[in-house]
Amino acid sequence: MNLPRKPEAVAARPLPVAGGAFVAVVGPSGAGKDTLLNYARHKLAADETVFFVRRVITRPADGATEDHIPAEPADFDAAVRAGEFAFSWQAHGLSYGLPITIDDRIRAGQTAVCNGSRAALAGLQARYANFAVISIMARPEILADRLAARGRESREQVLARLDRIASFNAADYGALQIDNSDDMATAGDALVAAIRAAGK
Repeated sequence: MNLPRKPEAVAARPLPVAGGAFVAVVGPSGAGKDTLLNYARHKLAADETVFFVRRVITRPADGATEDHIPAEPADFDAAVRAGEFAFSWQAHGLSYGLPITIDDRIRAGQTAVCNGSRAALAGLQARYANFAVISIMARPEILADRLAARGRESREQVLARLDRIASFNAADYGALQIDNSDDMATAGDALVAAIRAAGK
């Protein structure tokens, strides 16, 4: 892990961070969040006002999940102490961090798009003046089928996961909900439109 260090001038800048926007894209396993984010990244590749944040996570890169920056726990803790993260949090036994450099890009008027975590939403909402949440969902039976097809969890674990999904109220953050139960391109285009709208 090799992140840019935070200049002293940045430390004195006021919060919340304003200028551009921060978009957190959330969604449960099986909703197809990563697929839609990849779709949006491709569609917006030529748009210099939008950038996609690579999270630092204390898990190895495996090529199957999101394109993150892997970090050992000790290195992650050292980066926190050095002020290398704009925001960091823990969830599911892992540590997550967002590079401090995203703040300057948002202050310059750009829109940051980030694979979000429910555990981080309240803190991110407090940090960024223009904060939007986009919730990727799918019908319960679709989620159940997709999770079962992965073969990673027992039926009881799948049901427990669906219960946790039902307990999350995206409306608490004024989230825009996108249904990815059926045509992926339709849902992907809706995500692209929502990202563009957040930056206006």
